[in-house]
Amino acid sequence: MKNIVIIIALVFSQLAVEAQVRIPQQSPKATINQTVGLTEVEIVYSRPSARDRIVYGNLVPFGKLWRTGANENTLISFSDDVVIAGKTLKKGKYALFTIPNIQNWELIFYKTTDNWGTPKVFDEANVALRTNAKEIAVPNAVETFTIGINGLDSNGANLEISWEHSMVSLRFEVPTHKSTMASIEKVLSGPKGADYYAAAQYFYQSNGDSIKAADYIEKALELTPEKPFFYLRLKSLIQARNGDKKGAIETAKLSMNAAEIAGNQDYVKLNKDSINEWSR
Repeated sequence: MKNIVIIIALVFSQLAVEAQVRIPQQSPKATINQTVGLTEVEIVYSRPSARDRIVYGNLVPFGKLWRTGANENTLISFSDDVVIAGKTLKKGKYALFTIPNIQNWELIFYKTTDNWGTPKVFDEANVALRTNAKEIAVPNAVETFTIGINGLDSNGANLEISWEHSMVSLRFEVPTHKSTMASIEKVLSGPKGADYYAAAQYFYQSNGDSIKAADYIEKALELTPEKPFFYLRLKSLIQARNGDKKGAIETAKLSMNAAEIAGNQDYVKLNKDSINEWSR
C-alpha cells in the first residue's frame, strides 16, 4: 500500500511539473548577432514596451544609472578590441549601463555581467569604458525599447538605442584593416608547422594517404624548432603504419624523452607501449 501511495505521489508531482502555465514575458528577450568588418558583435537584452507610460523622466529617471532595458543585464560582446571615442575597449563581454539625460547620455561598459538590474554596489574598477552620446529626438514614437547596430561599413558601425521619442547613437570602430593585413601576411608567408601537423594528423586519423601524411609531419617538424612530443608521437605512428618499425621506435624514444621533460606522463606511457609493441 505504501508503494502505491509513493507511485501516485510521483505521478501527480510529474503532472504538476508538466502542467506549469507558460505566459508571455512583458519584456521579451532579444539577441542580435552582427558581423562588422571581421568583428563579431552580439547583444542580448530584454525589450520593455511603453504601454501609454511616459518613459524618460518618469519610468526611466534622468540622471540615474539605468540597466538599459529590463530584467537581467543588457549584454554586449565584441570578438576583437574596438575603439570608441578614441578609447580602446578590449574584446569580451560587458554589461551596458546608461545614464539618460535630456540632451546627452552617458554609456558605461561594465565588466561584471551577472547583475539583475544595476549593481547593488557600483564599482568604478569594473568600468571598462565610459563615454557620452548625444540624445536625438525621434518624431515617430518607438513603442518597444530597441537596440540596434546600423550604419555599417568595413571599419565600424553605430550602436543605436531607441525608445519613445529618443535615440542615442554611439560609433565604434573595428580593426578590419589590422585583421586583414595579418591574414594576408600569414597566407603569403606560407603555412606554419601547426598547419602541416594538422594536415598530417588528418591523413593519419582518416586512413588517408600515409605517404602524404609522412611528408606533412616532416615539414611540420622542420618548421618547429622545439620538436613537440606530440609531433614526434604522430611521426612514429605514421612510420609504423608505413612499415618502418625501426624508425618508428627511434622517433617514439625521442617523443618519450620530450614528454618526460614536459611532464606529460600520458605520452610517456603511450610511447613505451608502442615501443614494446613494435619491438616484438
